[in-house]
Amino acid sequence: MDQVIYYSKSGNTRKVADAIAEALGVKAVDVNAASLDKGAKVVFLGSGRYGGMPGPEMQKFIESNDFKGRKVAYFSTCWRMGLSKDREVEATNKALEKKGAVVLGDYHCLGKTKIFNGGHPNQDDLEGARKFAKEMAKLAQ
Repeated sequence: MDQVIYYSKSGNTRKVADAIAEALGVKAVDVNAASLDKGAKVVFLGSGRYGGMPGPEMQKFIESNDFKGRKVAYFSTCWRMGLSKDREVEATNKALEKKGAVVLGDYHCLGKTKIFNGGHPNQDDLEGARKFAKEMAKLAQ
């Protein structure tokens, strides 16, 4: 069984987490109520992107847990794609690897704000998240 843990300030990342969890047949859990499931084959971690970094709650979760030998897949949403995505992915992957994780891959899509990207994450974004979930689960076998 896999595990889906997310941080979502506006609800965008929660929608993606729910799509991933649905594809895997599990329930997505807010990072503030989560603990690592020792039996999970893949731990999916997701956050919105804030100043080129995951949310502080997700950063704290990564820092305070032992991921030694754990397979992890990361997902995020942001109001714009671009350079901050690369910085976020690099920082998150480094933090996870420092904690012993094996990072399998990542998925990113647009999220809406009050002004930008109305309609995101949309059905195509959520279908991409489901496909990502299945690919990462298959990699872990």
